[in-house]
Amino acid sequence: MNEKIFKALNEQIKHEFYSSYLYLSISSYFENIPLEGFSKWFRKQANEEHEHAMKLYQYILDRNLHVNLQAIDAPQVKFKSPEEAFKLALEHEKKVTHWIHQIYELALKEKDHATAVFLQWFITEQVEEEKNATDNYDQIKFVGDDRAALYVLDQELGKKA
Repeated sequence: MNEKIFKALNEQIKHEFYSSYLYLSISSYFENIPLEGFSKWFRKQANEEHEHAMKLYQYILDRNLHVNLQAIDAPQVKFKSPEEAFKLALEHEKKVTHWIHQIYELALKEKDHATAVFLQWFITEQVEEEKNATDNYDQIKFVGDDRAALYVLDQELGKKA
């Protein structure tokens, strides 16, 4: 694995751990409203993002390299509304997709076929992540300030977690 790809994968580990932090922060916000279904959903998402980071971590180790863990920025902790929190999650998933695509393109350019194949899982995963984030955000926007509808969505999303 060349240095450019190695650096990009280490950076992506940081992004995945940040995603986990962000979703834990959003989970905490919803726990305190309280909308426990949304909180449960985001906690599940946080765990998935942690797993994604560890998948990258293990791949680097499997390539006989040492992982260079980087500092993780603190996520946003205050939100004006549930809609703002879900919008942030959607925007973040789009960023993650962009980052994964960049690493994939780099792997192709550098002829690192093993990394390109490895990243296929992440590319497929991001399609699902963006769809879920889009669906959730669209539903939150649709219900607007209707507290009863928000409660129903909270219950439904909690069942999916």
